[in-house]
Amino acid sequence: MERFDWPALMRAGLRGLGLRPGEFWALTPAELRLMLGGDSAARPMGRARLEELLAAFPDEVKGDRQ
Repeated sequence: MERFDWPALMRAGLRGLGLRPGEFWALTPAELRLMLGGDSAARPMGRARLEELLAAFPDEVKGDRQ
Protein backbone atom coordinates (compact mmCIF):
# COMPACT_ATOMS: atom_id res chain seq x y z
CA MET A 1 0.00 0.00 0.00
CA GLU A 2 1.30 3.43 -0.93
CA ARG A 3 1.68 5.82 2.02
CA PHE A 4 0.79 9.49 1.98
CA ASP A 5 3.58 12.03 2.43
CA TRP A 6 1.49 14.23 4.76
CA PRO A 7 4.11 16.97 5.25
CA ALA A 8 4.47 17.41 1.49
CA LEU A 9 0.70 17.29 0.95
CA MET A 10 0.14 19.84 3.71
CA ARG A 11 2.76 22.18 2.22
CA ALA A 12 1.16 21.83 -1.21
CA GLY A 13 -2.33 22.45 0.15
CA LEU A 14 -1.63 25.16 2.70
CA ARG A 15 1.19 27.03 0.98
CA GLY A 16 0.74 26.11 -2.66
CA LEU A 17 -3.04 26.25 -2.88
CA GLY A 18 -3.54 28.71 -0.05
CA LEU A 19 -6.05 26.49 1.75
CA ARG A 20 -6.89 27.06 5.40
CA PRO A 21 -6.24 24.05 7.66
CA GLY A 22 -9.97 23.28 7.97
CA GLU A 23 -10.37 23.41 4.19
CA PHE A 24 -7.36 21.13 3.71
CA TRP A 25 -8.59 18.51 6.18
CA ALA A 26 -12.13 18.60 4.76
CA LEU A 27 -10.86 17.46 1.33
CA THR A 28 -10.74 13.85 0.29
CA PRO A 29 -7.41 12.61 -1.10
CA ALA A 30 -9.01 12.48 -4.55
CA GLU A 31 -10.15 16.12 -4.31
CA LEU A 32 -6.69 17.23 -3.18
CA ARG A 33 -5.05 15.28 -6.01
CA LEU A 34 -7.40 16.93 -8.51
CA MET A 35 -6.69 20.41 -7.11
CA LEU A 36 -2.96 19.75 -7.37
CA GLY A 37 -3.32 18.82 -11.04
CA GLY A 38 -2.94 15.08 -10.63
CA ASP A 39 -4.93 12.21 -12.06
CA SER A 40 -5.20 13.77 -15.50
CA ALA A 41 -5.74 10.28 -16.95
CA ALA A 42 -9.07 9.92 -15.13
CA ARG A 43 -11.86 8.85 -17.41
CA PRO A 44 -15.38 10.24 -17.36
CA MET A 45 -18.14 7.97 -16.11
CA GLY A 46 -19.33 5.53 -18.76
CA ARG A 47 -22.93 4.77 -19.67
CA ALA A 48 -22.85 1.38 -17.96
CA ARG A 49 -21.84 2.91 -14.62
CA LEU A 50 -24.49 5.61 -15.00
CA GLU A 51 -27.13 2.91 -15.57
CA GLU A 52 -25.93 1.09 -12.43
CA LEU A 53 -26.28 4.27 -10.38
CA LEU A 54 -29.71 5.03 -11.84
CA ALA A 55 -30.92 1.54 -10.92
CA ALA A 56 -29.49 1.80 -7.41
CA PHE A 57 -30.79 5.33 -6.76
CA PRO A 58 -33.94 5.89 -8.86
CA ASP A 59 -35.56 9.31 -8.96
CA GLU A 60 -38.72 9.60 -6.94
CA VAL A 61 -41.75 10.12 -9.16
CA LYS A 62 -44.37 12.53 -7.81
CA GLY A 63 -47.28 10.62 -6.34
CA ASP A 64 -45.15 7.59 -5.39
CA ARG A 65 -44.98 8.56 -1.72
CA GLN A 66 -47.03 6.42 0.61
